[in-house]
Amino acid sequence: MTTEPWQTRAPDLIADVLIYPTEEGGRATAIQPGYGCPCFTEKQTRVEGWDARLQLGDQPLELGIKRQVGFVFLSSEGAEKMRRARRFYLWEGRFIGEALVTD
Repeated sequence: MTTEPWQTRAPDLIADVLIYPTEEGGRATAIQPGYGCPCFTEKQTRVEGWDARLQLGDQPLELGIKRQVGFVFLSSEGAEKMRRARRFYLWEGRFIGEALVTD
């Protein structure tokens, strides 16, 4: 197994992440290491989304459990927008979770 560059890079920001439980519109399964998705500053897709990779190490991100996660954005502008917003939302065909910037 190869290590992806974003897994060992210093994160652009750190956030407390909550993936919504399935019954609240979230995913059916936990998020696995290597995951990436668009992030939005509002819970609507008409605002601009920014692609990010989540630094999960070797532990899946379980549904309904808040966990501190590093984010590496594919654009420094995206990282800055999420940092300024403080709260942002993860998109996977629908909003599946939210994050609150801690660092």
